[in-house]
Amino acid sequence: MDARSDNQAIPLAVDLDGTLIATDLLWEGLFLLLRKNPLFLFMVPVWLASGPARLKCEIAARIDIDATGLPYRDEVISRLREERANGRQIILATGTPRKFADAIAAHLGLFDEVLATDGTHNLTSGRKKAVLVEAYGDGGFDYAGNSRHDLKVFDSAREAIVVAPDRHAARWQSSHGSELLETPKPTIKTVFKMLRAHQWLKNGLIAIPMILSHEYFNVGMLTACVLAFISFSAAASAIYIVNDFFDLALDRRHPTKRNRPFASGLLSMPFGFASAGVLLTISLVTALFLPIEFLAVLVAYLVITTAYSFSIKRMLLIDVLTLAGLYTIRIIAGAAATGVNVSFWLLAFSIFFFLSLALVKRFVELRSTPLPVGERIAGRGYRAEDQEIVAQAGMASAFSSALVLALYIDSDAVRELYPHPWLVWPLSPIVLYLTMRVWILARRDEMHDDPVVFIIRDWRSQLIAAIGAVLLVIAGS
Repeated sequence: MDARSDNQAIPLAVDLDGTLIATDLLWEGLFLLLRKNPLFLFMVPVWLASGPARLKCEIAARIDIDATGLPYRDEVISRLREERANGRQIILATGTPRKFADAIAAHLGLFDEVLATDGTHNLTSGRKKAVLVEAYGDGGFDYAGNSRHDLKVFDSAREAIVVAPDRHAARWQSSHGSELLETPKPTIKTVFKMLRAHQWLKNGLIAIPMILSHEYFNVGMLTACVLAFISFSAAASAIYIVNDFFDLALDRRHPTKRNRPFASGLLSMPFGFASAGVLLTISLVTALFLPIEFLAVLVAYLVITTAYSFSIKRMLLIDVLTLAGLYTIRIIAGAAATGVNVSFWLLAFSIFFFLSLALVKRFVELRSTPLPVGERIAGRGYRAEDQEIVAQAGMASAFSSALVLALYIDSDAVRELYPHPWLVWPLSPIVLYLTMRVWILARRDEMHDDPVVFIIRDWRSQLIAAIGAVLLVIAGS
């Protein structure tokens, strides 16, 4: 029988990373390992010196993957089910460690055989080709792949199915006229989603010291604020990307976060890693045009946010206090960039105000995550029975921020800064309205999972904040 003419007799071999799943398990495994213990970073070069197979298997030996939550390509899965239903032999041929490959094969139940990397042999490119040719003969198998590592296998396959190709595989597919299996592609919107561009609005806090010092038309200060905004926004986006890497498994269990670019596989982790490097470079280079004090604050911000991503976010109460501090750091950064002294009153108000909003964030998570008594939210330090105390602490913080603001309004500092201090008094009830409305909506399950983003987007909050800003300007004129 001629194997080339009998489609059912020709097995179909399928690559895993980038083909069957829209991600790379080496990158995912590395970040899972570093999340477990960051000190493993120093072992990576040692393992890699013995070859990629050693690196992959050392990582696999220390972590487990959730095969049920991976971003499988529906188009490929459907094709495999159809081929299997027609009696075709399906093979998973991957450079992924056998431990991971076997877990995925067991979950899908589609494969007759699994070929994977073991402790000494990295099953990619030429080695994968050799193993398949030895088992099925040159031209005795079809192969689905996606990258430059698959080109040698394509050359020895009877037919190639190119899935979501990189530029090397795309060039090969175009020149050979092989089958192209279309998959969803990222757009500019996907990149902005990766950057969390809407979160940049939070960095508007940098301008607070300049505004409160009534230096609205000081060109030097305005320029400093713009540069500081760019620097902090680039740094924040870089940290968001890294944070997404560490949270992939958790995000995939979340009803909305599972659609994030890296969790869904729309963007690759190497692309994200390179983007984070570019963003950090932009942030640090921009900071060089500002006072050295600003650079010190920026570095502190990067250190704290990195620590938050690694471990602080899983610590009870320490996480929300850290979040409140990170918002306050933005105000301190604005003061450092413009040379304006920041008052104790402003810092105290900021801590209480943003602590209340951080507690809203945790409260919403508790409300939206069904949990048995005694069980924690995945990746957090909170349990179902903490819901009420979180709400009480959040509302107490809201009232504390309004109280600090009221005491400040009654101080000599306000009477010196504002010719019409009585116009500043409405700010206290305005703050109470903003925070209490957020808490009421949270209890009604009508709150965005990020209350700061909600306030920025909500027209009622925008109107009230605008009224407060106008009152401040009039009071100071």
